[in-house]
Amino acid sequence: MKIIRLHKPPTIEIYLPDTSTEVKIPILIESIKAGFPSPADDYIEDTLDLNQYLIKNKSSTFFAKVKGNSMNHSNIFNEDILIIDKSIQPIIGSILVCSINGEFTIKRVKRVNSKKIVLMPDNPDFPPLEIDDKSTLDIWGVVTYSIHRHF
Repeated sequence: MKIIRLHKPPTIEIYLPDTSTEVKIPILIESIKAGFPSPADDYIEDTLDLNQYLIKNKSSTFFAKVKGNSMNHSNIFNEDILIIDKSIQPIIGSILVCSINGEFTIKRVKRVNSKKIVLMPDNPDFPPLEIDDKSTLDIWGVVTYSIHRHF
């Protein structure tokens, strides 16, 4: 899958996916147990195209590369690739990519009372971002997946 750089502010890099390409990866019919190994080639059933699996709404999906550690407790780490869908309606608890007063951030949306919305980091080392009447908030989309290395 190719990606096309769309925008590169200092806190996040934004890309559009090229869904015209296919990458078919073998998928096993059996689940993989975390115990003793067994030969798996006999269980290959089909192939999986990550475009089809990860991208539900092609025309409204984009990728972003994370810069920073404010969402570490949600398993979103520096240099991770996020898949974001701008067609999904955000709800309380959603992780959003948004611009506050012209600066990009990734935060979880929380309602404090019936009128006040706060964008919460999932790392206690970072402060919440309160949205008030003077704030300009542009929601770019809802995070649907985070892709990161485990090593």
